[in-house]
Amino acid sequence: MQCTRVVTGRSFLMKIAVDAMGGDFAPEQIVFGAVRAAKQFDCEIVLVGDEPQIRKVLEREKGWEKLPITIHHTTQVVEMGEHPADAVRQKKDSSVVVAMRLVHEGQCDAVISAGSTGAAVAAAQLVLKRIRGIKRPTIATPIPTPKGATLLLDSGANVDSKPLHLVQSAVMGSIYSELVFGHKQPRVGLLNIGEEDTKGCELVKETYQRLKTVSLLNFVGNAEGRDIPKGTVDVVVCDGFVGNVVLKFGEGLAKTIIRLIKDEIKSAGILTKIGALMIKPALKRLGKRLDVSEYGGAPLLGVNGCCIISHGSSNAKAICNAIRVANDFAKSNVLEVIKETIIKDEALQNDFEETEKI
Repeated sequence: MQCTRVVTGRSFLMKIAVDAMGGDFAPEQIVFGAVRAAKQFDCEIVLVGDEPQIRKVLEREKGWEKLPITIHHTTQVVEMGEHPADAVRQKKDSSVVVAMRLVHEGQCDAVISAGSTGAAVAAAQLVLKRIRGIKRPTIATPIPTPKGATLLLDSGANVDSKPLHLVQSAVMGSIYSELVFGHKQPRVGLLNIGEEDTKGCELVKETYQRLKTVSLLNFVGNAEGRDIPKGTVDVVVCDGFVGNVVLKFGEGLAKTIIRLIKDEIKSAGILTKIGALMIKPALKRLGKRLDVSEYGGAPLLGVNGCCIISHGSSNAKAICNAIRVANDFAKSNVLEVIKETIIKDEALQNDFEETEKI
């Protein structure tokens, strides 16, 4: 699908800034993923980072010069072990900061980073800024289900949250789910230890009462952990600490199940192996549905720009899919709808003002 933007009456391909130095396998896998995406999608890609290193990897890809790929040279890199906020402030020519700046200045339409999540979130808030009225940005991660995907947020942007933060996350997640995933009136659930509104910690109980008052949400009540993979809800809301634990537990469990299946087949008799051979296509499809690299990355909602956060261990396949996600995000009007909703909705605005006074 072709993604375009319109500037002064002319049509352009979407331009995606990719932090080429961020991630466990950067710049190799980042660059390889960008090349793969440039061949599959109609978009321009700007690789941000150390040009000699990036060019060295690109030269291993035959014919890359004919692809819509350019390099934006930077001299610094934010390492995984650095304090996110300090590193972002001190390393203004780092790949993640410059990539954000390209979006802020309108030179690119979206940004992708597989580097330090904390640094990416800090850079987005520092450079792109938060949408007016949004207290905290939130990472919205799709979790595979039999019905498609459930959007989990926050999955790691904030470890300490207030009820207002979760309410705004619910609103932003619902908008993204509808405009990007195509869910009409997305079902929104609040992650809790039971369905009853009297259960949970004070944060969850107060958030529950506030969510009931937001008329634009299709709030269906509490959702338990098992409801996430079942697809009982389209959007599930929690604080970033809990969300990140849920996300990583799910990733680990999926990999373990696939590994256990393979081990059992290898140790089984000839008849079982013949049967496994017959269902091999189905097993491959299952593995693909559980593969986190299929989703590529998660949008950081609440900042003034299209920002995709990818897993630190992203390979070329994951980066390629992250660019696809960035295309979908950039061509939608999610940002505009979030801005209008937060400003115009009286309940959300009153909640924001009340919280600010406390």
